[in-house]
Amino acid sequence: MKFELHPRLAAGGFELGRLNGCRLLLKNNALFPWLIIVPEVENVDDLHELSLTKYHSVMLAIRNVSEFVSQHFRPNKLNVGCIGNQVRQLHIHIVGRISTDLAWPGTVWAFDGGKNYTEDEVANIRTATNAFFGSSLT
Repeated sequence: MKFELHPRLAAGGFELGRLNGCRLLLKNNALFPWLIIVPEVENVDDLHELSLTKYHSVMLAIRNVSEFVSQHFRPNKLNVGCIGNQVRQLHIHIVGRISTDLAWPGTVWAFDGGKNYTEDEVANIRTATNAFFGSSLT
């Protein structure tokens, strides 16, 4: 069975590439540096349901994307969450938080505001991810 990205995840941002058997997405909300990792697996809702090999691969992706967000965006804090209440397809949010952002200290999930990225901003983030991950990002 071919992996298909959930339509809501696909519509909510930009695909940056594939990393460790996961799709890497940029959430289209320029108010927060917000990336999403979507493991390319079917019929898995939660991390503990992954095979041990796939679990380690996803954890490495989470670590590496967290390092990228930390280095590139320089947030005060990283929020990493695997919620999945509205979209059941397994996905992990990595959000850089700054104490002056509009949702601070609350959660970005409960914040109603948003601001779309410009084409140039997406291109700059895409260039930065490609430089950071090199050939690991396909």
